[in-house]
Amino acid sequence: MEILSPQQIRESFVNCSRSEAEELPLPPGLHEVDWARREYLGWRDPRLPQRGYVVIPTDDGPVGIVLRASEASMRSHAPSMCGWCQDVHLTNDVWFWSARRAGAAGRNGDTVGTLVCGAFECSANVRRTPPPSYVGFDADLVVEERIAGLAQRARRFAATVVGARI
Repeated sequence: MEILSPQQIRESFVNCSRSEAEELPLPPGLHEVDWARREYLGWRDPRLPQRGYVVIPTDDGPVGIVLRASEASMRSHAPSMCGWCQDVHLTNDVWFWSARRAGAAGRNGDTVGTLVCGAFECSANVRRTPPPSYVGFDADLVVEERIAGLAQRARRFAATVVGARI
């Protein structure tokens, strides 16, 4: 992922007003982000635990999305698989996040949703070395494929929010 300035992050949001984007909190430790090891930037709102934010790189530039966690996700600790990193060895919570669609669809109340790690740690999850499955197992190739899959699934979600085709 390319380095983004605070202004670029704020300007990327597609499903909220410009004034809402200007007021949203930026990710903590933004100056410490290892951009080369991120397929998207995600963080939770420290004041509103049900709110999250993601910025996903696309061919048309970064797409910022305001997310809302379902109440059931916050209460339940039933195991689920993240739809983005698809990590089956999760030690963290996976929540159902919904996003208002961009433009007229969102103003009319249309939303889309996905299961994503509650603290948006997908980029770290896909980089963990998997246990070997058999002799000759290429762990590095598996990690590369998991990274590419995460990037593709995140972009697909961004396209759904924007209403574009991939």
